[in-house]
Amino acid sequence: MKISVIVPVYNEVATIQPILAKVRKVPVDKEIIIVDGNSTDGTRNLLVWEEKQPDTQVIYKPHRCGRGLALKIGMAEAQGDIILFQDADLELDPADYPHLLQPFDNPDVKVVFGSRFLGKPFTESKSWQRTGNHVISSMVNLLFGVSLTDAETGYQVFRRELLDGLVIHGDEFDFTIELTAKFLKKGYTIVEVPISFKPRTREEGKKLHFFDGIDSLWTLLKYRLID
Repeated sequence: MKISVIVPVYNEVATIQPILAKVRKVPVDKEIIIVDGNSTDGTRNLLVWEEKQPDTQVIYKPHRCGRGLALKIGMAEAQGDIILFQDADLELDPADYPHLLQPFDNPDVKVVFGSRFLGKPFTESKSWQRTGNHVISSMVNLLFGVSLTDAETGYQVFRRELLDGLVIHGDEFDFTIELTAKFLKKGYTIVEVPISFKPRTREEGKKLHFFDGIDSLWTLLKYRLID
């Protein structure tokens, strides 16, 4: 299987090269698609060098785009058998790729999520973040009759064929829960595997805000009950 690793980037000058080095160390056949939303902190200067590396494509957008839009742009370019999202902030570790990909040895498996809650709990993050994740996952389980532990994980991994006919409207962090809802609505079983997670602080560049959680809840209700 060839893996399309899609990396959304905005102002990650301190972490973009370390994360790409970690991705390249993983011994799987892969392409790396980086989508930069007009970074202004020097990230683009580093990407000019990174795009010279094998199997690496960088898409430079002329304006800031949300995480969801960047992922959609990357998915449109993907040629691999499996799509895997990799944030550039070092919170998620590419060393977990083998665990995320192993379930796909079974041809019936279509979607795999990396769960931050099946492994060692991430106690370093803000309590509202942990609570928000629990509330949203509980709502997903209630509305769809499933038992996910981490419905908003950044490691959403799936066969590229699932993109056929799939329309995702969210351009920001609401992309994640919309994708989860639409996979479940189409009847796909989501397999969860434990992953490691090292949350960063606002001072270190974390971009997620409280109101992103509110948007996610509205998105979940909208695509379960309306659309």
